[in-house]
Amino acid sequence: MNLSTRNALCAAALMASVFSASAQTYGPKDEGRRFNDGTKVVCKNVEVQRNSRDPNRIAGTATGAVVGGLLGNQVGGGSGKKIATVAGAVAGGAAGRQIQGNSQSKNGDRVVERQCYRR
Repeated sequence: MNLSTRNALCAAALMASVFSASAQTYGPKDEGRRFNDGTKVVCKNVEVQRNSRDPNRIAGTATGAVVGGLLGNQVGGGSGKKIATVAGAVAGGAAGRQIQGNSQSKNGDRVVERQCYRR
């Protein structure tokens, strides 16, 4: 094994250990647990939304982009028409995403969840 391969493997092992150490999760049973570096596990109640069928708001973004692109295509001529179509699609996508997000936050189920983290 040459030196560069060995260095690459060492770097990969180090990165894996760093990511696995930072991926530690804590639960309510760990609340108050103290660590040698002075940190401890703190828990709090957080209200979260559940049962959202489209959490990434893809449907609203896509619908808004199509409608915005169609409206933008009605404006201008030549290369200005292309620019207006793209601008309309971008603006429509952003608007559609926002509208769907507002609707989901009003209509979604909200639950209180206990989340714990190291602080």
